[in-house]
Amino acid sequence: MSKVCDITGKRPRVGNKVSHANNKTKRRFYPNLQFKKFYVPETNSWIVLRVSTSVIRTINKKGILEVIKEAQRKGTISQLIVG
Repeated sequence: MSKVCDITGKRPRVGNKVSHANNKTKRRFYPNLQFKKFYVPETNSWIVLRVSTSVIRTINKKGILEVIKEAQRKGTISQLIVG
């Protein structure tokens, strides 16, 4: 399963692990993704998304439908079936 946020498209980044002796080896920084179940009152249904924790905070602030519409406008998600 890919480690990609359904709303923002956040994915693992590549960087260096730096030791005390300043040796550098490649490593990956993973986004903090969670499976979260959201209730959509407009359609009276539940949807399950894999989202980053920052998106969970945004959804709590703006609402799930507004966040989905905004992501569709930006082109992050193509068509999410709600309902």
